[in-house]
Amino acid sequence: MAEEPAVKRRTHTPLTPGEARVRRALYITLAAALLVAGAAAVYLGLGGGEPVEEPVMEMQPAPPPATVSAAVPAVPAIPFTDITAAAGIDFVHVNGAYGERLMPETIGSGVAFLDYDDDGDQDLLFINSRPWPGRDGAMDARHALYANDGHGNFTDVTEAAGLAFRDYGMGVAVGDYDGDGRVDIYLTNLGPNRLLRNTGGRFVDETAAAGVAGGERDWGTAAAFFDYDGDGDLDLFVANYVEWSREDDLAIGFRLTGLGRAYGAPNHFRGAPSRLYRNDGDGTFTDVSRDAGIGGDGPAAGSTAGKALGVVPVDYDGDGYLDLVVANDTVQNFLYHNQGDGRFEEVGAFEGVAFDRNGRSTGAMGIDAAHFRNDADLGIAIGNFANEMSSLFVTADGRAPFADEATLEGLGAATRLALTFGVFFFDADLDGRLDLLQANGHLEHEINRVQPSQHYAQPAQLFWNCDGCPARFQPVAGAGDLYRPLVGRGAAYADIDGDGDLDVVITQNGRAARLFRNDQERGHHWLRLRLEGAAPNRDAMGARLELTAQGVTQYRRVMPTRSYLSQVELPVTFGLGDASTVESLVVTWPDGARQTVAVPGVDRLLVVRRAPGLEAPQAAAPAAVDP
Repeated sequence: MAEEPAVKRRTHTPLTPGEARVRRALYITLAAALLVAGAAAVYLGLGGGEPVEEPVMEMQPAPPPATVSAAVPAVPAIPFTDITAAAGIDFVHVNGAYGERLMPETIGSGVAFLDYDDDGDQDLLFINSRPWPGRDGAMDARHALYANDGHGNFTDVTEAAGLAFRDYGMGVAVGDYDGDGRVDIYLTNLGPNRLLRNTGGRFVDETAAAGVAGGERDWGTAAAFFDYDGDGDLDLFVANYVEWSREDDLAIGFRLTGLGRAYGAPNHFRGAPSRLYRNDGDGTFTDVSRDAGIGGDGPAAGSTAGKALGVVPVDYDGDGYLDLVVANDTVQNFLYHNQGDGRFEEVGAFEGVAFDRNGRSTGAMGIDAAHFRNDADLGIAIGNFANEMSSLFVTADGRAPFADEATLEGLGAATRLALTFGVFFFDADLDGRLDLLQANGHLEHEINRVQPSQHYAQPAQLFWNCDGCPARFQPVAGAGDLYRPLVGRGAAYADIDGDGDLDVVITQNGRAARLFRNDQERGHHWLRLRLEGAAPNRDAMGARLELTAQGVTQYRRVMPTRSYLSQVELPVTFGLGDASTVESLVVTWPDGARQTVAVPGVDRLLVVRRAPGLEAPQAAAPAAVDP
């Protein structure tokens, strides 16, 4: 597929949109109005006073006009089997709840797939919280690392790997920050965070030496390793949630009609600025948050304070620099545009991702981004609170601004009741189109007593990406054990057993995690890719992949940060459907150098090494298409 021209940096003087763009935006607004007319977006009914319970009306949006097809494809069964116990996973999340209903008890926690021992298979790291100080019980509330034997059987190696920390943990990021070829770990907490250097199967705490602990009262959530300044090493973004204390939480006195004391909502707390750490290349980092326009301490921080729970790095304008999309809970989402000079400009409202289709902020949590149509358009999916449909912000003709197309693409009514945390795109059936999974679960144990449409444990949702259906995303009925209700939070995917399809893990708040084996049997071909780049970014995080088979080009980016507080595997999977050959595979390495790769066959893992002597273009325009 020919590369499109670069998208030029835009000022805040609006561009003249095409008529097609205007018509699309108007249609989305009209379609969404059908839902708004009957939906009461009640955020738990929480606050200092008694909530007003409004009826929730079930309404189906009018389908968009579409060309009548002689045959609409049938949604396939894509069964997943719960193999948690059989695989040796016995992790149970501890949130410390004992009756005071403190807000942090509802948030965690995340999970990561990573190859910590460099043996080629995907291991599992679960993040735990712990009992509150003074209330330590008998339960061993530590993080848990499980080694994979390559066939989907796991062994607890937490102690041996030096990871038996007992923090009030939230999220995790993985990346080789020191360029030694081994993946390192960053843990976010309620309180100081941790940076753990991989010394060869065992981790050493380098937080103090590296300077990335954050503030004593920071509430860290999502985090991402990415190279924002183009110098080759991995920098670190750390999202912070709100300014919280137990005393403030109890003093506000949250109540839910019929239940009494309830968990609080974030709109009663001040947002907290996130942090950006520049990798100095010698094992240390410098906090450049304020100078970079991301956040920082002091009076200037207020303008960059969000209530961040999710982040995904993207290059939304194709200028070759990674930007950040941040999902903020109950305040506007951020889009930090990387200006290429070490600074970011927050352009979320200008580029159309800050608010929902009605101009309102949502209870945004999990986030992912992908080219789910196999074209130039980038889509950003965000999971929202109960009675708020998930968001699906999409560009037009490969260029911002974005428009929320959740209703048009089939996610509107289907996602409105769910309270969604983890969310990610992946090709569940290997047909060459990216499907969407959502992990759901409420905050309040007894919510069903006061809101009959809501439940504490909720089934996950799997949407099949349909080519030829009136709406693109179709609910999958046959997902097997994946639909057993869970108090879902973090979610991630990896091929744990080497069969080519992607398996799923979902954490629960205060309950046991669940591991699901993908048992789809559609007979589709596939290709998995693992990149080996140049030091210090040996895993080529940030690289872009373009694969063409049967005339269709798919786009991916090597980036494990997605979903909610979680990390997916570093290898990239392409479903090929019926295609038994690959016509072309192009890797754009993080420095912009392009390499065409010969693919000797399919249904295999292909290790792609950077070609010797490959040089980055001196003045080449970056591609407009960004996975």
